[in-house]
Amino acid sequence: MLVADRRKLLNGNSFRLGVSGSGKSFSAKEEIVDLALSTEEDILILDPESEFGSLVEALNGEVISISATSHTHLNALDMDSAYGNDRNPLIEKSEFILSLFEQLVGAGNLSAKEKSILDRCTADVYRDYMRGGYKGQVPTLKDLYRQLMLQPEEEARGLALSSELFINGSLNTFAQETNVNTKSRIMDYDIRELGSQLMPLGMLVTLDAIFNRVIQNWKKGKRTWIFCDEFYLLFRYPYSAEFFYKLWKRIRKYNGFVNAMSQNVDEVLRSDTARLMLANSEFLVMLNQASTDREELARLLNISDNQLGYVTNVPAGCGLIRCAGNIVPFTNSFPKNTKLYKLMSTNPS
Repeated sequence: MLVADRRKLLNGNSFRLGVSGSGKSFSAKEEIVDLALSTEEDILILDPESEFGSLVEALNGEVISISATSHTHLNALDMDSAYGNDRNPLIEKSEFILSLFEQLVGAGNLSAKEKSILDRCTADVYRDYMRGGYKGQVPTLKDLYRQLMLQPEEEARGLALSSELFINGSLNTFAQETNVNTKSRIMDYDIRELGSQLMPLGMLVTLDAIFNRVIQNWKKGKRTWIFCDEFYLLFRYPYSAEFFYKLWKRIRKYNGFVNAMSQNVDEVLRSDTARLMLANSEFLVMLNQASTDREELARLLNISDNQLGYVTNVPAGCGLIRCAGNIVPFTNSFPKNTKLYKLMSTNPS
């Protein structure tokens, strides 16, 4: 058995890389099970392919399926007294709402006047909630829409019209009250069915919820583990790419670790941001690699030709671990006649 305590590394963030079927998700699920059963630490999963739901439910976690047609909802305006890393949560929530409207009208298209209107309306919709000690009904985007319509400026009605589809229209899944347990210790954010129109907004709301859970845990002295499957998808959207780049550098001081998984290694390596994150990760699990990916990884991580043999045409669950500069080959077999194997395997049969 190979054992590594990532908490002792300078940077405990990790990547799991390999072609489809090489064992990335299975390896991550093994770690999730270990954390769930042997610690009290929180586990948050960003799940673009709906691969973690069964395991999370078996571990008594909460699965949040986010889509335009889903019965589960995340309120984009959820905020409590612990929101953000600031004494005044309203300041950070106002910045979030500005980012949200930039997603709706296009980055860089919000004028200074429109930003001032949004800031004013944000303060208005939260005033009674904050005066009540963050108790009672949390405002929603519908409340913000109504507040915009009450403003005298023509720009306010323009902002309301720009957001109408996502607030009163068919894509209003983030404009309703949260109806799931967002305090569960193990959370699976299933974003498979978001769709291209709702994806940028959905990523914004989901990542905001994840980061603020990290901050809240940090204030309580609790560690948070974040697992992100199909990591290459996140780099298709500027906001999520920037979010994870910053998180990669900051999360250690917030007592957390990020774990990224990707089968499209080539697509990850084409992003300068992702390459930097990969090079600065002290813990890597490399499984069976495509030939082009092997060469790129060898150059980036100084892997010898002999070591590359352990990630070339090998069975699922075999590969290399790179930990604090040391590279170790491994074989990871798991008994198939177990309930855990059935929960963790993504093999359709």
